[in-house]
Amino acid sequence: MADGDRLGPLLRVPQGEVDLTRFDPRATPGFAGSKTDAPAAIAALSPELGELQERLFAAGRAEPERARRILLVLQGMDTSGKGGVLRHVIGLMDPQGTSIKAFKAPTEEELQHHFLWRIERELPQPGMIGIFDRSQYEDVLVARVNQLVPEHVWSARYDEINSWEADLVTSGTVVIKCFLHLSKDEQKARLAERLEDPTKYWKYNPGDLDARARWDDYTTAYTDALHYCNPDTAPWYVIPADRKWYRNWAITRLLIEHLRELDLGWPAADFDVAEEQRRLAAS
Repeated sequence: MADGDRLGPLLRVPQGEVDLTRFDPRATPGFAGSKTDAPAAIAALSPELGELQERLFAAGRAEPERARRILLVLQGMDTSGKGGVLRHVIGLMDPQGTSIKAFKAPTEEELQHHFLWRIERELPQPGMIGIFDRSQYEDVLVARVNQLVPEHVWSARYDEINSWEADLVTSGTVVIKCFLHLSKDEQKARLAERLEDPTKYWKYNPGDLDARARWDDYTTAYTDALHYCNPDTAPWYVIPADRKWYRNWAITRLLIEHLRELDLGWPAADFDVAEEQRRLAAS
């Protein structure tokens, strides 16, 4: 598939200095239609995504020592749509072939270990697609903005993350890192919607406003994470997230493109097919 037909190159963060103001959170790169066209477009992608995932899962069952894995990292400010991606994109796939982990504040046990310890424990198994709702990057985002550790500690973590991700890729994991790029105005609208609808109170967290008050600090922290942890082997993709329908379509496309690149076939039978057909007919 030529780069001109692929969405990934349009969303990938260029290497070097990053300026998030150059990324429009309402943009729809690579999508020719409008919101009304999105449901059909996503539905059209669903069969291929399902088959490619099944091939990956089958490889994990047949040859676990050689099977690849995919790790989808979702990062973004509150209300950027990490949960929506889980429902509308990951929901298109067979759940037995996926593993989902939402990372919250570290527990007392986790704080006793290296910051990557809890991340390592949740990595996808061979043949699986793992999804991280927040990730190792919380330790250069929340930890930085809220001054949970000194600067010399969090600043050293960029290199640690790069080295760790390089090892993941070398061992057969495809890492897809998505920053869900939300505007401050859209976040305000989504938080207001949650406060106006009793069926959405459960989604609202008063702490979201505390984080919102540090919007500029978080923007700086995200900018540095995208800059310092953006190698060719595990690049960042900026997903415009003000339009929920585009966000879902774009991540579906990214998953398909990465699965296609694995060029997965179906595992060959490790038994005599003709003999099993004979036995079945005689049963």
